[in-house]
Amino acid sequence: MDKQETIALEQEYVLGVYSRPPFVLAGGKGSTLFDTDGNQYIDCVSGIAVNSLGYNDPGINQAVQEATSTGMFHVSNLYHTEPHAQLAKSLCELSFADKVHFSLTGADANEGAFKFARRYAREHGHSEKYHILAFTNAFHGRLFASLAATPRPQYQEPFAPLVPGVRFAEFNNLDSAKEQMDENVCAIIVEPIQGEGGIYPATYEFLHGLRALADQYDALLIYDEVQCGLGRTGNLWGHHTVCHSDRSQCQQCNGGTQPCVIEPDLMTLAKPLAGGLPIGAILMRQKVADTIHKGDHASTFAGNPFTTHVAHHVVQRVSQPEFLASVKAKGNYLKELLEELNSPHIKEIRGEGLLIGVEMDIATAPIITKGYEKGVILVNAGANVLRFVPPLVITEEEIAKAVSVVGEILQSL
Repeated sequence: MDKQETIALEQEYVLGVYSRPPFVLAGGKGSTLFDTDGNQYIDCVSGIAVNSLGYNDPGINQAVQEATSTGMFHVSNLYHTEPHAQLAKSLCELSFADKVHFSLTGADANEGAFKFARRYAREHGHSEKYHILAFTNAFHGRLFASLAATPRPQYQEPFAPLVPGVRFAEFNNLDSAKEQMDENVCAIIVEPIQGEGGIYPATYEFLHGLRALADQYDALLIYDEVQCGLGRTGNLWGHHTVCHSDRSQCQQCNGGTQPCVIEPDLMTLAKPLAGGLPIGAILMRQKVADTIHKGDHASTFAGNPFTTHVAHHVVQRVSQPEFLASVKAKGNYLKELLEELNSPHIKEIRGEGLLIGVEMDIATAPIITKGYEKGVILVNAGANVLRFVPPLVITEEEIAKAVSVVGEILQSL
């Protein structure tokens, strides 16, 4: 089947909720993708922060072969499986969590976290304590509850009315959060680094204040680390990247030599967890788990032995200190090269590790289109922020080439 035939079939039979460029991807290796015409692209998107170990990774391939060799892709969650247990154990040992519940997507995980927060409040005798505090620029998914916590009129209005009980405060504004808090708030959900909203890191002071507010009102603090978690920032968890405004003066992290830690009550994961296979997870403290009972929540395909086996391999890889150090080093290199472009179109460069946003004074759509023509796949985070979320295994040579292409494009505009 040639390219035009594939594109025509998609246009005829696939619901058109995505705008796709006029090429057909056919394979990949490392951080490079290939199309059906033989063109190569440096991938700075990685499936939108999903394919952390790139394409055709030998370790993932081996894990897939091991998982398929059992002949058991799926069994009901009514039964025990070893991969399910091993992955849960690893995630708990590597985090604040005592228990894990698996889902299929990030939005699915956030929906579950909201349910658990409301269940926690109800178990403590607060039937009116069902409100959820979210923040401007947030993105938590497109299901009904997660969409209600995603303040984008263009996403929300066509599907109103949404799940009630969600209120909003200004991101990184603790006074705004305090104004919205009361005894009826059961949970605060926040991205330690906002992704779709434009790559905005939370400040240490903001997260510290949210933790205090949650404790004051017996609400649960939820971190949405669907995009910023699992090594993307050069720390295993995105919230371990957040630090005082003057990091050199921070006593908690010893001047940036170790993570600052403001832990949540629940944390949601998804995108990179299984290296490209669909999975999400809700990590939680024991006090939350104690309020959830058999039958309260379930998902047919979540936590299946095939995907959890591969995910366990991914978690073991990305949690290694040397791997995380390489992500941090490559992120610093990417920032340096972007700064050296010295383009008048670049207003700000922000983010951590390989989660970088470049705010422009122009729309990013033409840059992305020209990038395709020059062999670089790019993506935006809002109309004027160019987002770099490449595979974490991208090389410095590939980073340099991609930034050089962006520089050429900016000079031509």
